Amino acid sequence: MALNGPTWVAEFDRLAPRHDLDVGSCFVTARLLVTAGGTPQGQITVPLHQGRASATQIERACAPLGAPTAVAPAPMSNEPVTVVIATRGRPQSLARCLHSVLAGGHPALQVLVVDNDPDDDATARIVRTFASPRVRYLQEPRRGASVGRNRGLAEARTAIVAFTDDDTEVDHAWAMRIAGAFATDPSLACVSGPVLAARLARPEERAADTALAWNKGFATRRFSLAEPPSDSAIFPFSPGLFGIGANLAVRTNVARAIGGFDEALGPGTITHGGEDCELMVRMVLAGHTLGYAPGAYVWHHHRPDQAALRQQLDGYAIGLGSFLAKVALSPPARAIAIRRLPAALGRLRHIADREAAAGEALPQDATRRRMRGLLAGPASYLRSRRDVRRAGGTVPPMMPAYSDEPTRKLGRGKALSAC
Repeated sequence: MALNGPTWVAEFDRLAPRHDLDVGSCFVTARLLVTAGGTPQGQITVPLHQGRASATQIERACAPLGAPTAVAPAPMSNEPVTVVIATRGRPQSLARCLHSVLAGGHPALQVLVVDNDPDDDATARIVRTFASPRVRYLQEPRRGASVGRNRGLAEARTAIVAFTDDDTEVDHAWAMRIAGAFATDPSLACVSGPVLAARLARPEERAADTALAWNKGFATRRFSLAEPPSDSAIFPFSPGLFGIGANLAVRTNVARAIGGFDEALGPGTITHGGEDCELMVRMVLAGHTLGYAPGAYVWHHHRPDQAALRQQLDGYAIGLGSFLAKVALSPPARAIAIRRLPAALGRLRHIADREAAAGEALPQDATRRRMRGLLAGPASYLRSRRDVRRAGGTVPPMMPAYSDEPTRKLGRGKALSAC
């Protein structure tokens, strides 16, 4: 739902004492994450009158979500987790993120801050200010978010590694709920969760919220070749269906076994993105199961001005084009993807419609720029892949070389007919 003015963002727990909302007259609506004892039920938008809404109005808006007592608590576990934050040149944003991670309740948490090709020691200084034995600073000489994540994956000493970005703030129960999702379903190799807008005061933040659509809802889900989702005609080549890298966790041994992140993709490279969806698609093609845990949510600070938003959208378009180029370079994956081409074209139209709904804050030439980015993706990926290989980096294949089982499962039978 597109928002028409400055919007206050907050959490509203229906099991806590009721109270009116008074946030100041500059806000015309409130976007509330509705929880029951901390477990999300959904999000609502409430109109404000001079910055106020009564507890009765809020509860009435919550009614379609059902009774809060019917919400099953999100599973939690104290199994050790390593959190990897790859960063470069954003020390203040990192400080905010790191504070939220350390403020959580997980008792066995290790944080690895990977500083990619730093220009100065500002990030190292920020890490030192926390003076926490739970935080390690790693300086990585090569640039790129995928390089940083792979460094963290290599250094981790826990069975679960969670990734988030330096422009997020994680919920206090985030790490425990990630561990809980893995503990509840041992078949999961990867878990993602909601990425919610932290601020919606500026037009650009509201435009990003609508155009990017990072929140994938509040229902627990599983994705695998054996259980293809009914709501994606292009599965498993479904960028964004599984979640995004700002809120992503893996079983360490599985992620290492499939080669980690493709270092030719992602922020810090000329491809700008695509690394998170490529990893998850590769996991599915390798026969693993992905999960979506709505209780493990993070808050993302969207770009606050149009120039930064334009740069972000351009980067995502190039990243998508680069991801598609990698699919095309893998003959088994390409054969599967070609059968989904008509649905993929429909998906592009859906993205265009979503951007149109984002309003005037979105760049006027967004559609043209997106197509230009998609077309630039293949050349960018080829060049980036060459550079990574020359540097001795990681470019894992899209389909596992040791088995054609994923190809056969997707090539015939009931699994394909359900896609």
